[in-house]
Amino acid sequence: QVQLVESGGGLAQPGGSLRLSCAASGFTFSSYAMSWARQAPGKGLEWVSGIYSDGSDTYYADSVKGRFTISRDNAKNTLYLQMNSLKPEDTALYYCAKDARQYGAVVADLYEYDYWGQGTQVTVSS
Repeated sequence: QVQLVESGGGLAQPGGSLRLSCAASGFTFSSYAMSWARQAPGKGLEWVSGIYSDGSDTYYADSVKGRFTISRDNAKNTLYLQMNSLKPEDTALYYCAKDARQYGAVVADLYEYDYWGQGTQVTVSS
């Protein structure tokens, strides 16, 4: 069965960095676009970044553009999110998600994603 397991969250100071990982199994990882989304306390789910199946195209929400970098290692079935210049407003539960469409384009519409991990908490505070 499809499994997505995030790791790498924790506490970081403003201006600091964290690297999230998402280990995928149960499907052909290299055939699907993947995304990261987050949910801050008291707020809805927000799409953060996405990457095409072969890693050739990446996309970012305006709120993280220039600070976050998404990547993937298809040989290791792993998705990454490098987060730099962290801000307190980046505090959230971060999820990785699998696109429902094989070789689909990256979209910010969260309804297009059919499997989600359990999330990893990122807290940015001094």
